[in-house]
Amino acid sequence: MVITSRAAVSSALADPIFAERYRIMCSRDTRFDGQFITGVHTTGIYCRPSCPATTPKPGNVSFYLTAAAAHDAGLRACKRCLPDAVPGSPAWNIRDDLAARAMRLISDGVVEREGVPGLATRLGYTPRHLTRVLVAELGAGPLALARAHRAQTARLLLLSSDLPITDVAFAAGFGSVRQFNDTVAAVYERTPSEVRAARRSTPERSVPGVDRAETKVTLQLPARAPFDGAGLLRFLGARALPGIETATDRSYARTVRLPHGTATIEVTLSGTDAAPALTCSIRLAQLTDLAPLVSRVRRLFDLDADASAIDHHLGTDPALAASVALTPGIRVPGSMDAEETLFRALIGQQISVAAARTALTRLADALGDELPGPDRRLLFPTSAQIAAGGRAILRGPAARIDTIVRVAEALASGELALSFGQTRAELETSLVALRGIGPWTAGYVAIRVLGSPDILLTSDLALRQGAERLGLAGAPRALAARGAQWAPWRSYAGMHLWRAAADSSLYSPSRPAEGWSTSQGNPGQGRLA
Repeated sequence: MVITSRAAVSSALADPIFAERYRIMCSRDTRFDGQFITGVHTTGIYCRPSCPATTPKPGNVSFYLTAAAAHDAGLRACKRCLPDAVPGSPAWNIRDDLAARAMRLISDGVVEREGVPGLATRLGYTPRHLTRVLVAELGAGPLALARAHRAQTARLLLLSSDLPITDVAFAAGFGSVRQFNDTVAAVYERTPSEVRAARRSTPERSVPGVDRAETKVTLQLPARAPFDGAGLLRFLGARALPGIETATDRSYARTVRLPHGTATIEVTLSGTDAAPALTCSIRLAQLTDLAPLVSRVRRLFDLDADASAIDHHLGTDPALAASVALTPGIRVPGSMDAEETLFRALIGQQISVAAARTALTRLADALGDELPGPDRRLLFPTSAQIAAGGRAILRGPAARIDTIVRVAEALASGELALSFGQTRAELETSLVALRGIGPWTAGYVAIRVLGSPDILLTSDLALRQGAERLGLAGAPRALAARGAQWAPWRSYAGMHLWRAAADSSLYSPSRPAEGWSTSQGNPGQGRLA
């Protein structure tokens, strides 16, 4: 709504949220891009907070949490600042309410696959109640939110790929080319061909010899600065399973199962320190899986985390200050596949990273499906495959093998379900209800799968060793008490402690940071698997 009177303007500025956002907009602070949207009613556009255009008067401005709400208000995306070409909002991981859970599932393509009724069922509410909550919280209902997400995916593909425009329409999740054309025109005030014509370089074309059953797409995904991408690659590389994953100091590649088929992806660090990004080379069996894959890559690399706020908060603790200064923008690794993450955690309990990698590689070699092609590429085994053949492959204590097979059977039968749309409490409760799974495993899976930012695994031996190396008490109760001041970013604090456990010399001013992975066993508790 446009504020017209002087009294109304004063009233708006008296609203602390409006006043804070207006100050951010006036300062053009890029740290807040993606966290909210500025709608300018006199021009009919919406912008990122850092848009370089002339600052509008407060009476002409409204602020929105989502692009869908701005679309519903009759606004179109700014052609100058491209407000959807920024990292997403970190709120959907920080928050654990219905709106945040819905946004996580919408970005994973649930509305395109199952419709609004399917989304509502996954969240445990009726479609009517879900729509009412989303409109009240985010300014738009699930259909509008999914439509905005499809439009953003379409723009990304038009600018970053050489796909035919018709293929772009269906890859972005649109049901028809007409719907695609109408949406792009409404959101960007351009036809799809005009959007594509604005790109600065021609994308790489498919090379000879590539299986035509696969579609190759190269995309660039922005990250919120600062971004410790190198640290994430070291984490993933230390745990990479031959045949499924490969990693270097600049890239990470893997195979993955998606809702409609399979894919391989290679992610390379790109961009600058001020504007970090990932360049993703993707090969898809089904184009409709592109949007879910992009969403999962963003979650795996924690691209949307509010790194500046996290570093500022954790850096106020003298014990963490040196670690934060040495590793700005540390990230919590996410998950490409919830079930795979759970099995990695179960198999990695009480053993070293190297031993877990050996056991997981044996399991994948024996049970994983092989993708066609000249190179041997494996998919991580499904829960059904592990339930059927895991007992013959797994080694170790009988109780641990029983737990892994029992969990696989529960997942395969549907008795146990893991979803990006669960609350932390729902996920942890469902896991600890199974014999053989304790709080460490449940908390670790919640960190990786849900991106829960405020979990400190105080029973973890490596984490406690890291705390002691930073001069903190390592006893679980004492560490929990100290960790209370790290809320709501205790998961990120835990990453600093794990890193300290790997090599205390990382924090010596005379030595730069190097690769890290924990190798000590952890009797009685889980490990960073």
